[in-house]
Amino acid sequence: MSEPFMKPFSKAEMEAMRQATRDEEGLKRRFWAKLKRVAGKIPFAEDLVAAFFCATDPSTPSRVKLILLGAIAYFVFPADAITDLLPLFGFADDAAVLAAAITQVAGSITEEHRARAREALEDRAEDAAKA
Repeated sequence: MSEPFMKPFSKAEMEAMRQATRDEEGLKRRFWAKLKRVAGKIPFAEDLVAAFFCATDPSTPSRVKLILLGAIAYFVFPADAITDLLPLFGFADDAAVLAAAITQVAGSITEEHRARAREALEDRAEDAAKA
């Protein structure tokens, strides 16, 4: 495994992720803004959006929400282990963090969350095509 994946988060990175999860409305805005910019570039967009819908579902247990919001915060955090500007590799760390989070809470992400994710991505693709 490469060095960036084995290196623990810095105190600044952890604090930024904690702050992002405290400000859920701000996290939602940053999530949708970043997703709009990169959805076509990441193969894990549907999983990411399904995780978002699970994390914002009132019936989701707090522990699951915390895990997923942490992964989503890492996705929106601008300074991560591998810069998102690098072609092909830029989102590898985001995918790894999301995959680890989903593995921990897989039973909580329902088919309804996945259906909403597909619908949201289709709507955003249609909006992009119109623009």
